[in-house]
Amino acid sequence: MKLVTITYRGNRKVGAIRPELGRIWLLEQMLGRPVGDMLSIIPELDTIAKAARFAGEGIAVSEVRIEAPIPRPARNVFCVGKNYHEHAKEFARSGFDSSASSAADAIPAAPIVFTKAPECVIADGDDILYPTGVSDSLDYEAELAVVIGRGGKGIAKADAYGQVCGYTIVNDVTARDLQARHKQWFIGKSLDTFCPMGPWLVTADEVEPENLRVRCWVNDELRQDANTRDLIFDIPTLIETLSAGMTLQPGDVIATGTPVGVGIGFTPPKFLRPGDRVMIEIDGLGRLSNRVRQDKA
Repeated sequence: MKLVTITYRGNRKVGAIRPELGRIWLLEQMLGRPVGDMLSIIPELDTIAKAARFAGEGIAVSEVRIEAPIPRPARNVFCVGKNYHEHAKEFARSGFDSSASSAADAIPAAPIVFTKAPECVIADGDDILYPTGVSDSLDYEAELAVVIGRGGKGIAKADAYGQVCGYTIVNDVTARDLQARHKQWFIGKSLDTFCPMGPWLVTADEVEPENLRVRCWVNDELRQDANTRDLIFDIPTLIETLSAGMTLQPGDVIATGTPVGVGIGFTPPKFLRPGDRVMIEIDGLGRLSNRVRQDKA
C-alpha cells in the first residue's frame, strides 16, 4: 500500500494513493474510524495494510496537496555516509571528505552515521532554497529511506526487517563547503529545505529493498544510476548498529546512503544552481522532484 499525507479542504489527512489511477482514498474512510497523522499510525501499519479496503471513487490527486509522508519527523533523520563503494571513492577523491585522512580510508570499516534536522523536510514539488551568502556548493544525493515501525533496542540483523514499516525516497541535499569547513556534517546537511522526502510511504510488504534501482537526474541529465545491491552496509546492519545502545522509535527515518554520481564527483564539480530541477526515482517508490530556488529571506 502507498500511503500519503495530504492537505485536503484545509485539513491534513492520511490517505492511500493509487498513482496509476491518479486517486486517493482517505484512510479514515477505508478503516471506518478516525485516523491521526502518519506518525500516529506507523506502529500499526501492518494491521492497517491488511484491514483497509478501497471503496468508492476516492479523491482526485488534483484536489489535494501531497505533503512529505512524514512532514515533521519526531526526531532527526538518521543518515548514512559513504555507503556505496563507488561513491565512497568519488567522495575521497573530491577533497571534501573530512572523515578520511587518505584514499585508503575511502571505504568505511563501520557505518558512518550523521543526522539532519527534522525541520528541513519538504515535500515532492517544494523548492530547495539556494542559501546565497551561506553556501555556493549545493549538492544532491538520491537515497532509499527506511521508516521504522515498532522500534526497539538491541535489534539483531535477523529481526531487522521485521522492524521496518515502509520505505520512501530522500534527497540528502548538502552544502559541501559547510560540510568540509565544519568537519561534522550536521550544519551542511540541515539548512532549510535540505531534506526533500516522498512522494509517499510504501509499506514494507510491497518492497524488495535489497534490489532497487536508484536514479537521479539534474535538468534531465542522468547523474546517478545504481542498485541497492551495492550498499556497503545493508539495511539489517544499519538497524542493528543504530539500535545497539539506542532505542529506535516508531517513525524514525534512516536514509541509507547515496550512490556514485553526485556533483562533487565531476571535474569540475557540478553544483546545483537556482532554477535547476532534481528528480529522483527508485523502483516501486515513485519519483521525487524539486527545483532549486533563490532564497529571498
